[in-house]
Amino acid sequence: MKATACLLAGGKSQRMGRNKALLPMGEMKNMERIIQKLHPYFEEMLLIANEPEEFKEFGLPIFSDRYPGKGPLAGIHAGLISSSHEANLMVACDMPFVSGELAAFLIKLSEGYEAVVPRVGGVLNPLFAVYRRSLIGKADRALQEGKLKLTDFLSTLHVRFVDETDLPSFPDLRWILFNMNTPAEYEMAKKRLSLLNPS
Repeated sequence: MKATACLLAGGKSQRMGRNKALLPMGEMKNMERIIQKLHPYFEEMLLIANEPEEFKEFGLPIFSDRYPGKGPLAGIHAGLISSSHEANLMVACDMPFVSGELAAFLIKLSEGYEAVVPRVGGVLNPLFAVYRRSLIGKADRALQEGKLKLTDFLSTLHVRFVDETDLPSFPDLRWILFNMNTPAEYEMAKKRLSLLNPS
């Protein structure tokens, strides 16, 4: 698929207390799981990280934020300017159950929109969403003006919101979009993984 997957690993993991991308999930690290799930679907994969040396083991090109310390919008901006393709999946590094099939579906919906964002249970998921390179200027402007909240940024874009009713073939949406920010959520993820892969 002529699209890029940008893995966002620039966060500080303050609530978790350690790097979420590198947490063990079964026999591999969380970042390895994400790469394994998405790699068959994307012509290009990039890693966006402000401490590149921590992620060299994964063998992906690594780029840092042009606006360090500005949060997820800076990571999205870095991904867009580093990408070779118009359509780009942005995915947070703390999502152990991502779906390559869902990623491909969102990419297909992106023609004619600046972004495609899942909305499950009324909750937006802007960090497993598709962004087009054409919005780089808008992202750059928002970062320069200090308008960093992703929901506010999305309100300035032509967005296709995708609800559960649009995704009948993905019954496990809440788990696909699950992200682990705390030790308790990490334990939930490990429990889920053990149910999916009983030894």
